[in-house]
Amino acid sequence: MIFAIFIVLIATQRLAELYIAKQNEKQLKGAGAVEYGESHYRWMVLMHVSFFIVLIFEVIVFGRDVSALWPIWLTLFLVAQSGRIWVISSLGKHWNTKIIVVPNAEVVIKGPYKFFKHPNYIIVATEIIVISLLFNAYYTAIIFTVLNIWMMAVRIPLEEKALRENTEYSAVFKGK
Repeated sequence: MIFAIFIVLIATQRLAELYIAKQNEKQLKGAGAVEYGESHYRWMVLMHVSFFIVLIFEVIVFGRDVSALWPIWLTLFLVAQSGRIWVISSLGKHWNTKIIVVPNAEVVIKGPYKFFKHPNYIIVATEIIVISLLFNAYYTAIIFTVLNIWMMAVRIPLEEKALRENTEYSAVFKGK
């Protein structure tokens, strides 16, 4: 029961985020934004949807239960969710699940972006591990951590290229 409630809450959160992303996308493209990475985006979406399918499958088929270390995993999950909210609020209208950049826009260097170039990706990596371990879904944790590393190896260089080509990103993050 706890597992089902947890999955429904996360799914609801993700749907709300997709709505925000779509609204921001319309606004950004209306301001002349350029989208990068269209070819890999569907694979990233598939990876994230598959994460939940495999997680549900592993928990049900292998009879996984809540971890004995659940207070630790839940605390880390809640910290990651706070970070996610911080990222979305810091980027404001520029936050998106896609790589969409407005030429000559100011680079965001507030919130977690004062400390990290890509805090959202740190949060996603944390969530994949923590959510899996919260329910003892070790196979899911391993498989999707590897897949996420592969996806970030594609996505981060492309995002940085888009920012370098369209903004003062290189100057703002010089030496970081």
